[in-house]
Amino acid sequence: MFQVVTCGLCRLTLKVMGSVLAASSPNPPPPASGSAAAPGLTVPPGFGMPPVSSIIPPSGADSGQQQEVEPPLPNPGGFEECHRKCKEVFPMQMEGVRLVVNKGLSNHFQVNHTVMLSTLGDSSYRFGATYVGSKQTGPAEFFPVMVGDMDNSGSLNAQVIHQISHRIRSKLAFQTQQHKFVNWQGDAELRGEDFTATVTLGNPDVLVGSGLVVAHYLQSITPALALGGELVYHRRPGEEGSVMSLVGRYTGNNYIATLTLGSAGAHASYYHKANEQLQVGVEFEASSRMQDTSVSFGYQLDVPKANLQFKGSVDSNWIVGATLEKKLLPLPLSLVLSSFLNHRKNKFQCGFGVTIG
Repeated sequence: MFQVVTCGLCRLTLKVMGSVLAASSPNPPPPASGSAAAPGLTVPPGFGMPPVSSIIPPSGADSGQQQEVEPPLPNPGGFEECHRKCKEVFPMQMEGVRLVVNKGLSNHFQVNHTVMLSTLGDSSYRFGATYVGSKQTGPAEFFPVMVGDMDNSGSLNAQVIHQISHRIRSKLAFQTQQHKFVNWQGDAELRGEDFTATVTLGNPDVLVGSGLVVAHYLQSITPALALGGELVYHRRPGEEGSVMSLVGRYTGNNYIATLTLGSAGAHASYYHKANEQLQVGVEFEASSRMQDTSVSFGYQLDVPKANLQFKGSVDSNWIVGATLEKKLLPLPLSLVLSSFLNHRKNKFQCGFGVTIG
């Protein structure tokens, strides 16, 4: 009996002490937000289970968002721009004296006067006008653009360029010689996200059955590589033919390499920008019709602190040329000196130009 009574007292004492401890102990804090207990597991008071990661594979939409989206291919530009960067390095030949006066009449209208005095040809005077519309399609692109000039004999050259839509651009060009139409053509250019397509129609005459059709296409294969082609079809009474050529252009960080191959010949150019002051270019041209091949090397040196630009060139025909342009800031005045020497024909040409405005 003594043991039984003792055990009963112990049970009673333990029960009373358990009730007192339970009443005096604070409530356990709630588990941390976002944590949950796994089924079948107990969580001690004051502790939380770490979040359980799902073992279900993500859906296709979620996985697509996690993958890196590749940037779209850039627009390669126009077909006629493939060799332009290299050609801009070479100096332009000028003979005699040239005076150009530019005058801006408003934000949309500008006129210019050009006087040419030559010892080899006829001297001339040209009056030009430029109109730029108010439709802005880019940081420095406004349309429509109308450019024209007329000389003292009545010959006229005019162009009208307009951006019809976000991707379509059109151009009309006219040329007259002494009050007679000599040439006119119309262009339509379509610029997509990664391609450019152009169709040109020149001198069409339905009654005679003559005309010229030129089609260009340039496609970006990679961000650096662009491939395309050109198709020229001409027809006149008693003559009809077509010429096709392919072009490839690779653009690096500081260089551009371009190659054009066709039935008419080959044309290759390489442009390299050495630094902010020096640019060089090399051109190779081979004509199957003329049976002639030439290689040219040119360079452009800019001296920004002196407002000076120097261009020089030499080719396989032993023609050496150079131009020097000096801007007299803050005056709106530029001076240009040009000289070309043909060693084989023993000919020398020198020019001087002044541009005001």
